Amino acid sequence: MNFPLDEVIAKLEGYVRDLQVPIVDLIAAQTQDPFKVLVATILSARTKDEVTAEAARRLFARAETPEQLAKLTVPELEKLIFPVGFFRNKAKHLSELPRALFERFAGKVPCEIDDLVTLPGVGRKTANLVRSVAFALPAICVDTHVHRIMNIWGYVATETPLATEMALREKLPEKYWIRINGLLVAFGQSTCRPVAPHCDACPIADLCPKLGVTPRKSGKAATTPNVLSGAPQEQLFVSWNVNGLRAVLGKGFAEALESLNADIVALQEIKAHPEQLPEEITTLPGYRQFWHPAKRKGYSGTAIFSKKEPLAVHYGIGKPEFDCEGRVLTLEFADYFFVTAYFPNAQDELKRLDFKLAFDAAMLEYMNRLRAQKTVLLCGDFNVAHKEIDLARPKENRGNPGFSDEERAWMDSLLDAGYVDTFRKFCPDPGQYSWWSYRANARAKNIGWRIDYFVVDAQSESRVLEASIHSGIPGSDHCPVSIRFK
Repeated sequence: MNFPLDEVIAKLEGYVRDLQVPIVDLIAAQTQDPFKVLVATILSARTKDEVTAEAARRLFARAETPEQLAKLTVPELEKLIFPVGFFRNKAKHLSELPRALFERFAGKVPCEIDDLVTLPGVGRKTANLVRSVAFALPAICVDTHVHRIMNIWGYVATETPLATEMALREKLPEKYWIRINGLLVAFGQSTCRPVAPHCDACPIADLCPKLGVTPRKSGKAATTPNVLSGAPQEQLFVSWNVNGLRAVLGKGFAEALESLNADIVALQEIKAHPEQLPEEITTLPGYRQFWHPAKRKGYSGTAIFSKKEPLAVHYGIGKPEFDCEGRVLTLEFADYFFVTAYFPNAQDELKRLDFKLAFDAAMLEYMNRLRAQKTVLLCGDFNVAHKEIDLARPKENRGNPGFSDEERAWMDSLLDAGYVDTFRKFCPDPGQYSWWSYRANARAKNIGWRIDYFVVDAQSESRVLEASIHSGIPGSDHCPVSIRFK
C-alpha cells in the first residue's frame, strides 16, 4: 500500500499544534535534564499526564538528582508519587535507580537504548522516549497510540508494539523518528481514539484507509453528562477474552486498558488465580477487581474490573458443573446486572457439544431470572458465530465447532427470547471479526470470526448508544469489544 505519509504528517502537525504537550516533552523543554526526563518517563507509564505532572512536581521538590533520590525510602517514594499507575512497582524501581546509575554509568543517564533498558523500570518504550526527548537522538518510541494508528493506516501490519518499532526502524524515514510519538499521542488522544474514533472530524479522513476501525456515528455531538439533573451518565463497557492473563500482560495489556479507559472491563479465559498474578495487575489503579477462576489452575475463568462499587457480586449461576470452571461472573448495580460469561467450546468433532448446549440453556434461564428484576447485560466469548456474515469462510466451516447448526440455533433462541445483539444493531457490515486463528497469518488477512458479544434485553435496547470491535488492539487471539451505555 502506498500510504501518503509525508502529506499525512504535514497535516497532522498543523492539526495538533495547539493541543496540550505531553508531560515528558514539557519537562524536557523546561529542564533539559536527562535525569528528570528519565524519572518523569518512568512515572508516566500507564498514567494520565495530569497525574504524572503532579507526582513529578512532588518528587522533584524532594529529589532533583540521583544523590537526593537515593536518600528516599520506598514508603516515602510511594507516598510522593501516588496515585500514578503501579506506584508501588515504580517506587521500588526509583529506589534502585541511583545505585544502577552510579555503578554502571558514573551517575549519568546513558543515551543508548541497550544501556537504558538495563535500568530498573525501563523498557524499550521508555528507553526510546528518553533517548529522543532528553538527548534529541534518533529513536522510535512506540506506545499504544503509535502502534494502533500505524496499523490503522496500513503503514505496518504488526501484532505488538515491539514488532511495530522494528518495522518502523526499517521503513519510517529517520526525519520522523523523534517527532512521531508526540504527534500520534496527541492525535490519538484527541481524534483517532481507541473507542469510536472521530473519523467524521479527522483532518486526514480522505487519506486514511481506516483499517479495522469502527468510527463513531457521523455528526454525533460530544456531550457532558448532566450530573445535577440526574440524567444517566454514559459509561464504556469492554469485554475481552485474553486467552491467558499472564501471557497477555507482556503484550501491551495494561497499555490497552489505559487507552480504552473503560468504566467496566470484563475478561474471559483468564487461566489464572489472583495469587498467580503480578502486583501490576492485581493493584490496577482506579478499579475494584472481582475474580472467578476455575478450580483447575491454568484453565478457563473470568474476571471483572469496575470503577464503580457494585451492590452485590454473584459467582456462577448455581450449576456446579459449570461454576467449577469459573465461567460466569455477575456484578449487580442499582438499575442493571452486568454479566460476563465464557461459553464452552464445542471442541473437535463436537465432542463437548452436549455440555455446551446445556450451558447455553442454563445461561438463558439465568438471564431471564435477572431480566425480571432490572436491565441485564451479557458480554463475553460465546464461542459461536451466529450468521454467515459473522465469519470469513462460512461454507468451509458449516458444522464445525462454533458454527454448528445446534449452536447457531441457540443464538436464534436467545434473540427470539427478547435479547439484542448490540453490535448488529449498529453495524450490518461484513468483515467485522473479534477472533482470528494464530495460524496462516489469519489476523493480518482478516480471516476471522465474530464470537464475542454484548447482549442486552430488548426493553433496555435504547440504553445502548454505541457498539464497537477493537480489532487494532493486539495481545490475544481475540480483540476487545465494547458498548457505550447509559
